[in-house]
Amino acid sequence: MEALIMVAQLLLGLGLLVFVHELGHFLAAKAFGIKVEKFYVFFDFGNTKIFSKKVGDTEYGIGWFPLGGYVKIVGMVDESMDKDQLEKPPEDYEFRSKPAWQRFIVLVAGVVMNVIVGILIFAGSTLYFDKEYVPISAVENGIYAHEIARNAGLKTGDKITKINGRSFDRAKEVESLKMLFGAKVTLERNGQTKEIQLPDNLFLEIGRGGGQFISFLNVPFEVSEVMPGTPAEEFGLQKGDQFLRLDTVEISSFGHFSETLSGYAGQEIEIEVKRSGETFTDYVKVGEDGRLGFFPNPLMDYDTKPYTVFNSLKYGTIDGFEAIYYNAIGLGKVFTGQVKATESIQSPIGIATIYGGVWDWKRFWYLTGLISFILAFMNILPIPALDGGHIMFIFIEVIQGKPVSQKTMEKAQGVGMVLLLLLMAFAFGNDIYKLITGG
Repeated sequence: MEALIMVAQLLLGLGLLVFVHELGHFLAAKAFGIKVEKFYVFFDFGNTKIFSKKVGDTEYGIGWFPLGGYVKIVGMVDESMDKDQLEKPPEDYEFRSKPAWQRFIVLVAGVVMNVIVGILIFAGSTLYFDKEYVPISAVENGIYAHEIARNAGLKTGDKITKINGRSFDRAKEVESLKMLFGAKVTLERNGQTKEIQLPDNLFLEIGRGGGQFISFLNVPFEVSEVMPGTPAEEFGLQKGDQFLRLDTVEISSFGHFSETLSGYAGQEIEIEVKRSGETFTDYVKVGEDGRLGFFPNPLMDYDTKPYTVFNSLKYGTIDGFEAIYYNAIGLGKVFTGQVKATESIQSPIGIATIYGGVWDWKRFWYLTGLISFILAFMNILPIPALDGGHIMFIFIEVIQGKPVSQKTMEKAQGVGMVLLLLLMAFAFGNDIYKLITGG
């Protein structure tokens, strides 16, 4: 069942983003009077399709292979490598007969649509799911620094005031991507202002180990709800219980509790609990996941600010372009050998596992919005067979004052397709290997 949910989320998320991307190309082409022969979500390799219907000059359909899609624009050297039309004199309704600025808009429209949709998804999710945010000024106890953060020079109780020299309002900025790529952090510690340069490989350490970095769990807590069939229920935990000790470790906050408990995964330990003013100790076997199975209730309320349509769009834009920026940095690290390609490149199999086997709409929309920005970034790269490759040829045409020859574009398109197919084969092979080996 989990596998079906993964696949369903993958198809829905990718299907939506591919449709939006190709719709951008389609609408721009139509606006300039260019004929579009096909509009397909997913590829119909071998002319095999799930659905198709021709309306006017265009055949609309759904292909069987869920890794992209395409619009077949008349008079354009594209992935179909259909040369018949190109061997005839250009017609007014063909892509190649249009001025460079119109062709540029047609090509860039898909990327623009992905960016716009990514912003709208981030903004809508923020408004619907989050509704409000905690200002950094309200985090009086400071952060909880997990082991990775402590090794990087941070300490529990630090109050972070600036990241890379810039002040910020939302506390969640401290948990953002910018902190993981060599950020310079300004903070208050024991009444003094300090600057700490974080390592630029934190994203690798967190990704490999799956560990936490920073959280706002530096607060006391009590048990709010016990989940059935868990060690917490077997132990007899009750609402309102407070933990005083795990084994020999005195508990100071929920962050401290969760990090300490994870070190006893699958083991039996002694815990000390306070209930209705009295304390008692007993033994409990921690779950294999390093948890007991209860929901905490923080004993400290943060003042919050509401998200509005305006600031959700603002933050959706900031978060989206931040995602593009740090994906570009990550890709650069792959090319320079600082990051292994096996750790960074994923096929639809890998993307499906990221969505997970439980349908969580908040997680679904966040990942779909993030992938929308990533697709925009990947498509604008100057690689033949991608939108960025076609745009590169238009820039060359403008600079040299004449179009790039059809033969050159066909050869470049062929090379680009081979590179993409090799990349696809590598990504699928890598993800299948990870599934088999559990890596």
